[in-house]
Amino acid sequence: MTIPPRFLDDIRSRLSLSDVIGKRVRLTRAGREYKGCCPFHKEKSPSFTVNDDKQFFHCFGCGAHGDVIGFVMRYENLSFIEAVESLAGQAGLQVPKPSPQDIQKAEKARDLHALIDSATRWMEEQLFAPANKEILNYLTGRGLSKETIQSFRIGYAPPDRQALRKFLLAEKFTDEQIFEAGLVRKKDGEPPYAFFRERVMFPVGDRRGRIVAFGGRILPDHMREPDKGDYKPAKYMNSSDTPLFDKSRTLYGQSFARQAARDGATVLVTEGYMDVIACHQAGFKGAVAPMGTALTEDQIVMLWSMIVAEEKIPVLCFDGDNAGRGAAVRACERILPLLKPYHSARFAFMPEGEDPDTLIKAGGAKAFQNILDTAIPLFDFLWLAHTGGRNFDSPESRAGVVKALENSIRTISDGEVQRHYQEHLRRKVGEVFFNRSRAAGPRDFNKPVRPGMRPQAPGAVRQKDERSLLAAIINHPHIYEAIEQPLGQFDFRNPACDRVRQVLLGAFSHNPDLDGEGLQNHLESQGLAKELSDILNESVYRLATFAGPRADPGSVAQTWLALYRDYEGEALKQEVRSGWKQAFQMSSEDDEQRLRTMVELKAGERS
Repeated sequence: MTIPPRFLDDIRSRLSLSDVIGKRVRLTRAGREYKGCCPFHKEKSPSFTVNDDKQFFHCFGCGAHGDVIGFVMRYENLSFIEAVESLAGQAGLQVPKPSPQDIQKAEKARDLHALIDSATRWMEEQLFAPANKEILNYLTGRGLSKETIQSFRIGYAPPDRQALRKFLLAEKFTDEQIFEAGLVRKKDGEPPYAFFRERVMFPVGDRRGRIVAFGGRILPDHMREPDKGDYKPAKYMNSSDTPLFDKSRTLYGQSFARQAARDGATVLVTEGYMDVIACHQAGFKGAVAPMGTALTEDQIVMLWSMIVAEEKIPVLCFDGDNAGRGAAVRACERILPLLKPYHSARFAFMPEGEDPDTLIKAGGAKAFQNILDTAIPLFDFLWLAHTGGRNFDSPESRAGVVKALENSIRTISDGEVQRHYQEHLRRKVGEVFFNRSRAAGPRDFNKPVRPGMRPQAPGAVRQKDERSLLAAIINHPHIYEAIEQPLGQFDFRNPACDRVRQVLLGAFSHNPDLDGEGLQNHLESQGLAKELSDILNESVYRLATFAGPRADPGSVAQTWLALYRDYEGEALKQEVRSGWKQAFQMSSEDDEQRLRTMVELKAGERS
């Protein structure tokens, strides 16, 4: 809808910019201007100015700048039209409708909004009716408080095929409107009948919180009519698209998350209604969910638009099974073309068999927070999606995976972001496939760095020994304090083992007291169940008895360090041999002296 420029000028002239902003930000007079702490970034000293004469605000800290409409759009996370409508109401103005068609469309939408809101209220009343007390008890038994139920306007659709229709007809809505809202279905020779029956109802709001659609969850078998014949109703049913609702452009919980994001909450994506509600109830109020489909491009852009901060990185939560990994790969493919500076995503994986709802019930908010804290950056996930669980012993296999990664990176439309991804890929390939020392170039910012950690030594251990070193840590976590530094220095040849190493470092960084079971659960939650089974394997223990669960705990660290020193020495020999050859070819006395010093220093460390 086009808004005439004169109408926008009327809004600006009727509303004082300092009054509008002053209701949201504490301002103090400073000459002809007002000053305050910027609401768009964290600061202690005021750098945010408001000038009524010039009708603009400006922050000298983060660069935020604009007029009253721009402020409301950014502060309230509203679209241009929504901000204009909000400000027009404050100014006592009616937003002009440019054409009869727009007027008709707006009136139709208002009627449907009123109809759906009436239906929502009726469903809420059904849930709290004495006759349906068992349904309410079922929800509270699943951990939902009555406050949460009311906040999300959860309701109940009874089995009667005509009850909702009769109510809405009594409210002066027509059958055609009820059908257009997606609440009834038609069948030749019969009156329209309710689409949702015998289901817990989850109203779906738009970005402003207005209900536009519904999701219905089936009741447990003992609480509903028996199934007829072989027919098995779907666990969830969702509204089809309507003039008010486009499932590809809607996120469940988006109005709650938009407000929470403005207050600094992490925006995160879960799979379903109960996940979102459980997250909100546990304090993760930035949670949303797509409407029964894979995350769409429009929804990804919506996620970014919710985040007020300059860096927009929502966390996408997936199940830890193969289906979850597949969904994560599809989401990654859709995000890559949309990437731009400061816009990305991280990937978190639930323990196998868990979702956010069940995880929070079992382990509380802390268990879920641990999953969010270890979410994987987008580049790391892209690398793992192509390399996880595979061997790259041949040049052909390495060339193949590099080509596949390059093809994925080429889908990034932003040229600057694509160049940085290509550079990061080159570094990663050099580190993993060619064992280049990280000391020779920029640090890999995806690898956890711990205090006192030295640059990684060149060279790599053989795969079977990689697995034994990791198995020893998982089976005997008490050795971590003794082997922390060398573990951080190791270059692992196998990408899957190196990912396990990184996750172990991150896990111990967050919780140094993790036991073996806790480490295994954490690795599985990061989608590394297959890698874990390859590591905790009898074939590994046969070659390295010190790594097994029945090994003498007192000798594990000593054996681990001895093995590390052996392979560190091998790596040093390899580097020195290569270095002598290069120094001889270049006739470089400086390089020769450097190599002698290196050997002497290493000999001193090992003595």
